[in-house]
Amino acid sequence: MCARFFDRFFKPRPHIVESPPPPSIAHGPGVYVPEFKIKPYFIVASVEMGNTTTKCILTGVNLETGMSYVIHKTVKMSRDVRKPKPGEEVFGETLDGTKLTRESVTELVRDTLVECHRDVHLDIQKDLDFVVRSTGVVAAMDSPDQVGEFVLALANGCLLAGVPPRKMTPPMSKANQAQKLQPFSYADKVVFIGAVAGVIPPVGSTGVEMVANEMEGELAMAGIKEGAKWTPVDFRNPCISIDFGTTLDGRITSDVAPDEKNPFAKTVGNFCGLAGAIPDAIVKGTGLVDPQTGTALDVFGDRSVISDFSLKGQSDVVKRYVDRAHELIDIRLVPPERRRFGRVPVYADVAKESGVALIGCDAGENGSNLPALVELGREIYTKHGLNVVNEVIDRVCARMALRLVDVAAEQGHVLPNSSIGFTGRAAISGRKPDYILEGIAERKYFENPNDRLVFVDDGLARGAALMGRCMNSLGKPKTPIGGVRGGPCIMARRIKIGK
Repeated sequence: MCARFFDRFFKPRPHIVESPPPPSIAHGPGVYVPEFKIKPYFIVASVEMGNTTTKCILTGVNLETGMSYVIHKTVKMSRDVRKPKPGEEVFGETLDGTKLTRESVTELVRDTLVECHRDVHLDIQKDLDFVVRSTGVVAAMDSPDQVGEFVLALANGCLLAGVPPRKMTPPMSKANQAQKLQPFSYADKVVFIGAVAGVIPPVGSTGVEMVANEMEGELAMAGIKEGAKWTPVDFRNPCISIDFGTTLDGRITSDVAPDEKNPFAKTVGNFCGLAGAIPDAIVKGTGLVDPQTGTALDVFGDRSVISDFSLKGQSDVVKRYVDRAHELIDIRLVPPERRRFGRVPVYADVAKESGVALIGCDAGENGSNLPALVELGREIYTKHGLNVVNEVIDRVCARMALRLVDVAAEQGHVLPNSSIGFTGRAAISGRKPDYILEGIAERKYFENPNDRLVFVDDGLARGAALMGRCMNSLGKPKTPIGGVRGGPCIMARRIKIGK
């Protein structure tokens, strides 16, 4: 009991960033108006269709401070997308087998985008500044380049919702930007060359992407960098960013290149495979969710924390089940001959040739062990109940995260000045952050691990806002995102290079 008391109140707590609402300003007696309707805000819609959820998240960046707020979010279950109509071509499916057509995706995106704006009384054409689209639905695609078709369907949905095309592409010049943005823009001094959050994306010598959900990894990295601004953690390069959604994505970045002509860091690692799909399989074994489309979210939500008392005397039981689960989970450097890992299309040979560590997480080969995890979940629930299922899931996910970091360390990518960040439901819910922090501390990668670790919700949406800022050159040199940990902003170097 004393040990649990000590852990609860005296152990370092992980830095967990939750989306703060925009502040309100008094606007007359008893009248409070959201700050984003009065002050200069850059409002971005992140539209993302994943295997589990389809979201539109509105973020507003205060251009005076550079801080980002989540204005509103509309979340729908991707499994509820309408069924294909006669004559429509199925071009993909989610991990649970939900069939998708360009038309059905377009309609779902349109409805989600319109609803999100309507709920907060914002006008898509007048108030929205930018839209960023992404997808994690890559399981049924044959190669990474097929993601382009999906992104087109997302774009069509945005257009049908009333988003002008100019709000989905970088402006040609500062004069093409909205009047409210121009005082805060550096578009007349620097050129956007595709680097987001101070990092150049990885591309093989043939110009192909190495992993299908490359853009998700980019947005997650950017979003964790932005979210870390709400914490004492200086989350700049070099860093490890891991997104534990249904599928796994993320990046490892280098120190900023020493070449004066290149102030950007390089992408030296990518993550791919399964993440939240693994706890989803365990939960399906309980019989409490649909055996085809059910998820851990349906049972535990995204905030479930169980009491220590309910687990009294169960620690050995939990450990045995966690060990058994990890016997079914494959985490390693993706072999160069593989074209899929964790069901995600990859060009592992291109990654190896380009010097990029492609680190994957799978259950067997392309999910072949997921049925065994379902059976494991059934056994745990039948013999020990839901509390033990919950604890096993938290421990399994934490160990997955730690194994991924271990592989990165084996490749020499956990540097003395590195930081590590997580986003996604399978890493930031329940007690997973506490267990991950404990594991990082045990490994002694850093002298003060709590100063190097951050957990951020809505990483993709935050990343979308930051990508929009990068495309519009809305930098904030006093609170930089790019550059190396502890170093200055790279804006001055970029301006010098531009001249």
